[in-house]
Amino acid sequence: MMLSSCHRPFRSATALAWALAASLLLMSPARAQGAQTALVSRPDNSSATSQPATAPNAGNANQQNAPAQDNAATQQKGIATRAIEKVKQAAKSASDILNRVPCLPPKGEVRTMGSLPHVANKLISGRPVVIVAFGSSSTQGYGSSAPEFTYPNRLAAQLKRNYPTADITVINSGRGGEDAPEMMKRLQTSVIDRHPDLVIWQVGTNAVLRDLDPGDTANMVEDGVARIQAAGSDVVLVDPQYSPRVTERADRASRMVSLLGRVAQLHHIGIFPRFQVMREWHERQALPIDNFVIADGLHMNDWGYACFAQLLGDDIIKSVGEIKLGINVPVVQSYQPM
Repeated sequence: MMLSSCHRPFRSATALAWALAASLLLMSPARAQGAQTALVSRPDNSSATSQPATAPNAGNANQQNAPAQDNAATQQKGIATRAIEKVKQAAKSASDILNRVPCLPPKGEVRTMGSLPHVANKLISGRPVVIVAFGSSSTQGYGSSAPEFTYPNRLAAQLKRNYPTADITVINSGRGGEDAPEMMKRLQTSVIDRHPDLVIWQVGTNAVLRDLDPGDTANMVEDGVARIQAAGSDVVLVDPQYSPRVTERADRASRMVSLLGRVAQLHHIGIFPRFQVMREWHERQALPIDNFVIADGLHMNDWGYACFAQLLGDDIIKSVGEIKLGINVPVVQSYQPM
């Protein structure tokens, strides 16, 4: 069953576990007192933890109360165990979303991202790899039910599974509401100064929504790509999403997608054609729009981000693998233009 696009049923297991532990500590005065005693500093062997004074018959009373305290502790432990298991099950339910609704690659199209030499060479030589996800709200993760379900975090998890011994860092540098003009102002500090091996630049959606000239946006992106390449990074562009608020401006969306593809070809960089991928989810795979877009008609939900990250990660892994095998992929080929 598909996750609801307008609810956030999952929470971080770590956060819930801490909240649960705190509540149990408050419920048990005896454990709270024990914790306070354990925190007493003992800088050397000459100092000892203070012991509370006891009445002459305290030993007998404590022995009589011991079974009741043990039963209470056992009950609390059972409650805690059940709660933690529920948290784990919820997290598993969220993380296996692609098993319940498979993420299928598009059919009948060429899907070669192109060469990623900086990433490949770092992985081959065992050096750390830094990836910057640059963009707006789709990169920041608006619409996901938890931070771990944003596309950069999904992508990081996939790459680490595929390269378990590699030191891979994926930095989320997305800011909601931005497009090329705002991004160019922070390109140096948010991207280039981090010395990434790969920059994944999601751009163009807000320009379509604001009715900005796609040509102006493409020119700024081209300038930005040139600066990123000059700094020694691989680049992959991500074009706008296929969603109702974008497709209602079909002419501008189509031109934006086409122009970003031309920028990629001109600079021999990768492009992930998100618009066409999402359109295929709807038209060829017969997925309802609300299966991958939230109620605002624009942003992706957990499944949308997960499938996007999965397909993008597959392309990166394939490109790196081709370089490892000595296959040269100098020209970007992707899906057929709109």
